[in-house]
Amino acid sequence: MSTETDAFLAEMIPRQRAADAAIHNGDVAPRIALWSQDDPVTLFGARLSGTGWAEVEPMFHSVASWFTHADSFDLEIIAAGASGDLAYTVGYEHTSATVDGTPLQYTLRVTHVYRREDGNWRIVHRHADFPPGEASVPLPGARTGT
Repeated sequence: MSTETDAFLAEMIPRQRAADAAIHNGDVAPRIALWSQDDPVTLFGARLSGTGWAEVEPMFHSVASWFTHADSFDLEIIAAGASGDLAYTVGYEHTSATVDGTPLQYTLRVTHVYRREDGNWRIVHRHADFPPGEASVPLPGARTGT
């Protein structure tokens, strides 16, 4: 990886891991702090999808409400790149958490796109789905697409 990519990963990924662990414990604030609130932003989630901050932010609050306890969360990065003010990551999220009162373990394939704004990396796009051959878990929300 390039030095630019290494610097991006060192800065962003620990913050993203902490924010995603927090949302799996019902705390949405760290995730919201990582996201750009300047459109365009997009979410193609495993259960909810939206375009524009006005749609995406309430979805994050909904997702946080599903979770009450996370036993573990890990973001496994498979590929990443950064150049100038844009970056991306591709990987897997491995989660063991209580969802609507039911303990669940699941993995999501995830792709994130980041934009540097005022010197800080912000997420501007998330795509998450269940890997092929793995049954989706009964997460709450719409069935058409976090």
